[in-house]
Amino acid sequence: MNIQANIVDIVNEKITTGTVTVSRGRISKIVYHPGEKDTAYPYILPGFIDAHVHIESSMLVPSEFARLAVVHGTVATISDPHEIANVCGLKGVEYMIANGKSVNFKFNFGAPGCVPATTFETSGDTIDANDIKNLLKNPDIKYLSEMMNFPGVIEGDKEVMKKIAAARSAGKPVDGHAPGLSGDALKHYHAAGISTDHECFTAREALEKLHLGMKILIREGSAAKNFEALIMLLNDYPEEMMFCSDDKHPDSLVKGHINHLCQRAVSKNINVFKVLRAACVNPVQHYKLDVGLLQINAPADFILVRDLKEFEVLQTFINGICVADNGKTLISSQVSSIINNFNCTPITIEDIICLSDEQLRSGQLPVILASDGQLITHKLMADPKIESDSIVSDIEKDILKIIVVNRYTKAPVAKAFIKNFGLRHGAIASSVAHDSHNIIAVGVEDENICLAVNKIIEYKGGISCALDKEVKILSLPVAGLMSVADGYAVASSYTEIDSMAKSMGSSLSAPFMTLSFMALLVIPSLKLSDRGLFDGESFQFL
Repeated sequence: MNIQANIVDIVNEKITTGTVTVSRGRISKIVYHPGEKDTAYPYILPGFIDAHVHIESSMLVPSEFARLAVVHGTVATISDPHEIANVCGLKGVEYMIANGKSVNFKFNFGAPGCVPATTFETSGDTIDANDIKNLLKNPDIKYLSEMMNFPGVIEGDKEVMKKIAAARSAGKPVDGHAPGLSGDALKHYHAAGISTDHECFTAREALEKLHLGMKILIREGSAAKNFEALIMLLNDYPEEMMFCSDDKHPDSLVKGHINHLCQRAVSKNINVFKVLRAACVNPVQHYKLDVGLLQINAPADFILVRDLKEFEVLQTFINGICVADNGKTLISSQVSSIINNFNCTPITIEDIICLSDEQLRSGQLPVILASDGQLITHKLMADPKIESDSIVSDIEKDILKIIVVNRYTKAPVAKAFIKNFGLRHGAIASSVAHDSHNIIAVGVEDENICLAVNKIIEYKGGISCALDKEVKILSLPVAGLMSVADGYAVASSYTEIDSMAKSMGSSLSAPFMTLSFMALLVIPSLKLSDRGLFDGESFQFL
């Protein structure tokens, strides 16, 4: 197969018209034609790589994620399977690898280093240092996934340090996760062997980490977004930065992927070669991926785009096979098995009543303050609204009840209050609740909260919306995280349930994605686990 195009040489920063020859899945020859680029031809360049993503957050199994991603020029991902690992342990990691291999796409999975993420929540399984050592022997495991337990790294926790040592011994990188960390604590964290971070909130934070030698990922997911805060750093640090989505819901994946970040970066007048280095080259070099970079004898992983401004993807090739053509996926849906871990019974209104006490009557109520587009929360002290000796949702102040139900065993329901979800009626719930994936719900009326949660229990996983007697659910039977249905159909169903949540008053851009992070204890400052209200700064329960 011969392809005539404007060949984009990212490393040498030049574009020349030429012919690329593909044979047996690899690039066998590149012939450059006399003269500069020809606008009559498309541009050929290496495929895009998402440098940090949890496939599970797309609510799609890997094979379906691939079908949608290739349409946007994505040929590979650096995929952290710790969501399913927190539910199903090593079997969950094995499931992701096997399912990913059923299609022509380059998934690169990591060994989940934080299962459970903390000791302050109930997860479905545990992966210890010995498990990590064995996982890292697997050639399908490319790195140690994000080390979210940064206090454990800084304090030299033995189990944590064994995991990092195993990765370093195997010659595989260690991903970081250290929001807001700076000064001596950051130096200790990096010195332990942490190589990346995708949690920077500000350019100042990213610069401190860059100066230590860490690679910084510019993240633009469905909930967490730091593109605007960090993108201008790409001008000065093109070899130290990468693009990622981290968590991307199916409706968002239908619209675009890393191609959108390239488009936005170029529109800010950032040199296109620097942009493409972050999108295509740096992940391959950092993680030592078997992904082609448009070189002779390399795997034929590349894309054809109409121009280098809009990055409209015309075709995507992986191992020399066209997997997407003019907006249509050419990867077929696969039959996927189901793996799960769900063991809880329906809840009642009595389970979620928040009885008042004298201290709260005379004092203030700690409230989680959520922010649109951010995983970080803040703590707000508010006056509780009390009816019949119980604290209830206060829609006038937008302070709503939030609960977390242990889905692995029978246990008391954790209850708290949260601001900025905006619901005026009804409730939403989800079995996607990072990182242990218990059932999380927020709502106005206790009846609707119970309806939303119990529908998820009935289906053993999903996201739900309840308004009086109407309950809508998107079923997620794989670990309570993913569907086995067609990816485009899942995206459509998600759009419907998302619209229902917004019709009930939520002004959040992605209410279900934001909800899923309200149990994520490793991101400050106030979160709710199945065991109680947790202060992420002091790392203890309130």
